[in-house]
Amino acid sequence: MKRRVATYGQHFLRGSRLIGELVGHSNIRRRDTVIDIGAGSGAISAVLARRAACVIAYENESQALILLRRNMARYGNVKIVAQDFLRAELPREPYKVFANIPFSLSSKIVAKLAFVDTPPRAIYLIVQKQFAQKLVLDSAHFHSALGQALAPWWAVRIRRPLRRSDFTPPPAVDTVLLELKLRAEPLLDLALARNFSAFVYNCYHDPRAFRRLYHGDLKPSQLNTQQWLACFSKSVEAGMID
Repeated sequence: MKRRVATYGQHFLRGSRLIGELVGHSNIRRRDTVIDIGAGSGAISAVLARRAACVIAYENESQALILLRRNMARYGNVKIVAQDFLRAELPREPYKVFANIPFSLSSKIVAKLAFVDTPPRAIYLIVQKQFAQKLVLDSAHFHSALGQALAPWWAVRIRRPLRRSDFTPPPAVDTVLLELKLRAEPLLDLALARNFSAFVYNCYHDPRAFRRLYHGDLKPSQLNTQQWLACFSKSVEAGMID
């Protein structure tokens, strides 16, 4: 299978055996529809095509599309979408995501997937370890605004670390396979996702707004999910959020 040159800071996995092992850490099943983001030459899409009912491969670079179409010609269950994923409309039917994404776009891609009207049932992304740690709220690391905003609906964990030698070209940072799964019982109505997300980001960026709602000694990055939900409830009651 021919491969393309990395762009947008993207690093490609070495070989289908490794990809198959990583997919084995997911809950992707035979009847699933799975999205591959930045599919490139189709290395991940090919593995997914042998394990899932349908694969939707997003790629918008002209040279990569030539390789992707050539390599996916043998798979009747792969649909190629020649579009920037961040501008794409996502499926209405149930789907999951498995992708090795450009590290520089990690936050935007996670936010798009998590807060869309029809979110995936599960998301598996290869990302920088530091980025992943900020999303896992039961860790001892700094928690990002995105991690706090995800918490009412998504259970987040690191499934597997990767070695730098697993990629070509090798990245200068540590990487992991990150899993985000929709909670069986959400802590907040999904219809409030955008409001809650905007609220969290505003508190991170405006200390005075945060202190009007929270009077303890903790910083926004140190609050747990229940404390954030309590602050959000106060803001709704105070008429600060519609």
